[in-house]
Amino acid sequence: MAFLGACQLFRSQFHGEPLVGARAPGRVNLMGGSVDYCHGFVLPMAVNRSTVVVGRIVDGDTCTVVTGAQEIPEDERTVTFKRPSPEAHLERGNPFWTNYIKGVVVAFDGNKGNVPAFEAAIVTDVPLGGGLSSSAALEVATYLFLEQLCPQLHRRSEKERALSCQWAEHNFPRVPCGIMDQFVSLMARERHALLIDCRPPEEGFLVPLDDPDIVILVTNSKVKHDLSKKTEYPLRRQQSFSAAKKLGKVALRDATLEELEAAKDKLSDEEYKRARHVIREIKRTYDSAEALKRRDYEEFGRLMTQSHYSLRDDHQVSCKELDELVRLALEVPGVYGSHLTGGGFGGCTVTLVKSSALQQTMSHIKNGYQQAEFIVSIPSHGAHALDVGKEL
Repeated sequence: MAFLGACQLFRSQFHGEPLVGARAPGRVNLMGGSVDYCHGFVLPMAVNRSTVVVGRIVDGDTCTVVTGAQEIPEDERTVTFKRPSPEAHLERGNPFWTNYIKGVVVAFDGNKGNVPAFEAAIVTDVPLGGGLSSSAALEVATYLFLEQLCPQLHRRSEKERALSCQWAEHNFPRVPCGIMDQFVSLMARERHALLIDCRPPEEGFLVPLDDPDIVILVTNSKVKHDLSKKTEYPLRRQQSFSAAKKLGKVALRDATLEELEAAKDKLSDEEYKRARHVIREIKRTYDSAEALKRRDYEEFGRLMTQSHYSLRDDHQVSCKELDELVRLALEVPGVYGSHLTGGGFGGCTVTLVKSSALQQTMSHIKNGYQQAEFIVSIPSHGAHALDVGKEL
């Protein structure tokens, strides 16, 4: 359990008890791949994996943070930095993972000097680089942790928190992400997916997902991606923006397939494919939410699989490992649909499957792809502060 692990890590590192904490879940995107930055619709849900931050205020100006993430080199797991102030702004730097923390500290208070020095321990069971948004879980958990440290400061709305965390990711790790990941980590509810309209002002609409006869199966390819270091993710974003501009639109959300075809000669082949994916995917996502409301899982699964083929062929963010996982899943009777989730280039797939077919599905995938790891998830609740005393 991430909470107990974080408390144990804190005691080991700081020789005392944490006093405040926060938990934020990872997410899986059921539909709407790579359209949130195009003002489209996305349909994620929170998974039952989370990041926990626990800690306490200390005297002085030095913040110390330790992570339990085994993927990070041991000599980079403990870091210190000076709390920000008007005279000494907090800057990005190394180790790289700390930029997610530093960015949120700055987004929270803007270098005004109201954030005290603190000690904090971080533990997560969200797979890093797996396409389940471990980055947003870390940002949101950090933000709520800071709120516990600074109860005197004005509390922002969930949307304002999400936008602050997105700003942090844009400006410190410098990943040009959309709003989906932070939004759902904060606003998710148990037994529901969240249909997010990513056109400002962003809004979320709960969609029931509480049928005990179906299961969400997340399959980790163990091929890690790092969107902060790859050029392909920002390139897809740039190509989508360029296509929208050539179509005379603020965003591809406003374009139709007919307009795209009429302007095809104005676009590069890559711009045309990216735009075709986005326009079709936005409609697929809205239609899939309607299918989910009707419990029409056959239709929902058909749209999921269409989404994967579009992400593979038009958006070109898949890889052979993800394609193989989708192929294996679709071979099993009782599987409705499957596609890659997250930014692509590795990470995970998400599969909608009958509960009665779950074990057969996992066995079949494992036989064909031995390194696969599974998360069987139900829609979980969004981020929240922890009453550390009661939790212990």
